[in-house]
Amino acid sequence: MAKLRDKQRRFVDEYLIDLNATQAAIRAGYSVKTANEQGSRLLANVSVQTAIAEKMAERSRRTGVNQDRVVLELAKIAFVKLTDIIDEKGKIKDTATEDDLACLEGYKYKYSDTDTGYSVEREVKLSSKMKALELLGKHLGMWNDKVDLNVALPIVITGGDQLED
Repeated sequence: MAKLRDKQRRFVDEYLIDLNATQAAIRAGYSVKTANEQGSRLLANVSVQTAIAEKMAERSRRTGVNQDRVVLELAKIAFVKLTDIIDEKGKIKDTATEDDLACLEGYKYKYSDTDTGYSVEREVKLSSKMKALELLGKHLGMWNDKVDLNVALPIVITGGDQLED
């Protein structure tokens, strides 16, 4: 790991908790008044950047969580079809795959006996397809929230002979 002072090392560890530089600076022992500036300064420090990258890579290897895995999970949610998971009676199909089932946010089953018979209620809730599609679109650069207003137009001034010196 890059050579860091103790406070910088604490900042790196704290930053990895929530990726909030200001809060990490405060938790690492920097002044609350200057935490915003300190956090910015620390993130600009090459040694701190290197330490953060090393620790994030280490955590990714340890947990098995990486960008590819997240994108694959989002794709499962974005492209799952409800008809692949449940039948016309609301029962989970035997043919539903583990990937299909991973897209379920909730499944409720309620059986009630009554004087005249029984009733069955089923509720299936899928994870948000729209949110998954939005996040995938952002990952692919499809949605550009920023508008580039840099325009290079020539400026022509006429009547220069009428200007005073």
